[in-house]
Amino acid sequence: MTRPVFIEAALNGPWSQKRQPLMPVTPKALISEGIACARAGASVIHIHVYDPATGLQFEDFDAYRAVIEGIREVEDVIVYPTLPLSGFEKTGQTHSPEARFKTVKKLAAAGLLEWSVIDPGTTQINELDPRGADDVRFLYINSEAEIRYGLELASQYKFVPSFAIYEPGFLRLGAHLSAMTHGCKRPIYRFMFSDKFSFGFPAEEIYLSAYIDLLQKTDPNAIWMIAGLQVDLSQITTSCLANGGHIRTGLEDAPFDFQTGNVELVSQTAQTIIKENYEIGTAAQFRQNLNYL
Repeated sequence: MTRPVFIEAALNGPWSQKRQPLMPVTPKALISEGIACARAGASVIHIHVYDPATGLQFEDFDAYRAVIEGIREVEDVIVYPTLPLSGFEKTGQTHSPEARFKTVKKLAAAGLLEWSVIDPGTTQINELDPRGADDVRFLYINSEAEIRYGLELASQYKFVPSFAIYEPGFLRLGAHLSAMTHGCKRPIYRFMFSDKFSFGFPAEEIYLSAYIDLLQKTDPNAIWMIAGLQVDLSQITTSCLANGGHIRTGLEDAPFDFQTGNVELVSQTAQTIIKENYEIGTAAQFRQNLNYL
């Protein structure tokens, strides 16, 4: 019997158009691409918003609200924001839990949030093939206090924790802390692979199998998907589908200077899913599977 496979479209990320020229940055472009990706098969849209004055990522409630509402007024999809980076070197500062989740809390209180990023761990992220003085190089920090605070917000406002699993320890800690948080919805686990960054595993079947096995031992039957940064997931897509997983795609995850846009990436992913005899899942089905209708 066929099953629904859910596609997440990560439209831009923190890279700026200098590294990913085709990614949308204005609210109008994000809304347009979000709607088009939903129509191409995405049930989830992940966004970062940008300051029109500087062209850099920022955390702004009104910008997020405009994009979330603009997409959802037209298509029934799950739309969720990022968190501000917290780390050293490129990011410049660390945050208190309250400051880090300030915009998330405001969006949740306004009834605009179905999911939120809560990344359960800390890792070093470096480019393995640096481009020069502006290469990506920072310690990505998610303290236990921040993780616990995010999970408490998830419990209070009934949104789903969206875990990006950069390292195996993220999975173990995330499952542990979410299980300890009373009333918290079950997380979705996103296995993060990379071909060109230093964190975690490259996108190979042996490493996907390790993540699947660890998840079954840690949070059996939880929903999971494959994703990554600077990665080509094609080598593990068939195994992902065969083992019950779902797929994230988009210009946040693609190698830098990628020449295929978000809508085509979603369309290609949808075609692969159909070719493998699965159906494209809807946001309504995703909500039901996550048991938070």
